[in-house]
Amino acid sequence: MKRLLLTAAFLGAMSASVVAIELPPDIAKRGSLKVALVPNYPPMEFRDPATNALSGFDVDLGEAIGRKLGVKIEWTETSFAEFMPSISTGRVDAILSGFTDYASRHEIASFVDYLRSGPKFFVQQSRAAEFKNMAALCGKKVGASRRTMFPAEIDKWSQQNCAGNPIQFVGTDGSADARTQLKQGRIDAAVQGNETLPYVMDLEPGTYAPVGDPFATQFTGIALPVKEKALQQAIVEAIDALIADGTYRTLLAKWKLNDNGIEKATINAGQ
Repeated sequence: MKRLLLTAAFLGAMSASVVAIELPPDIAKRGSLKVALVPNYPPMEFRDPATNALSGFDVDLGEAIGRKLGVKIEWTETSFAEFMPSISTGRVDAILSGFTDYASRHEIASFVDYLRSGPKFFVQQSRAAEFKNMAALCGKKVGASRRTMFPAEIDKWSQQNCAGNPIQFVGTDGSADARTQLKQGRIDAAVQGNETLPYVMDLEPGTYAPVGDPFATQFTGIALPVKEKALQQAIVEAIDALIADGTYRTLLAKWKLNDNGIEKATINAGQ
């Protein structure tokens, strides 16, 4: 009886692992999923300096999703500005590139969210003693990418915490530019997502020091066409399967994103 029960459990587990996830007919027939990315946002996606191969958490996750769906992932490099047009025109099926789920984007894309993150202040390590808490940022020049919602979040935090001595925001051409300006002393502090800051700090040990905790919550998601409900559901099921079998947690640990994990994929959690 014990052997029969073990055999039944084993067969049940095998059946669960090979249950087909239903894809839209055109994608199933093609046998591939066209996915856009911009590989300049480590550790989410980047070109490995040694091999020039695509690398990062999103690349690993995308390939794992492809295996769950039984399709090949066709990575398409594009620009950030082309993300939404590429979805609306059907040039790609999805965007998987550290893309934040904002309500303002929901008219064109629905997001299957797979990470939780938040903006975080940081300063040069040499000035860390000046910024023992977040209140010390009031009245200072703080830089962040103008292409994100960080400017709005910084302003909101400043209004709530700095009274008559607000943060002086400086828009930058991305996170790398913010770090450059910080090193040059043109700004006093910078803001970057807590999903990427630990990786950057490891690359440049002793250069930066975080200040306080993340001051807002954001969700990173896979952007999909609004009308493609079947594809949205398929991606949700694939991610949930990766969470269930431990693959998701393994990838989080590999890319030092343990603090950003979620328990279940959700559609349009971002606001």
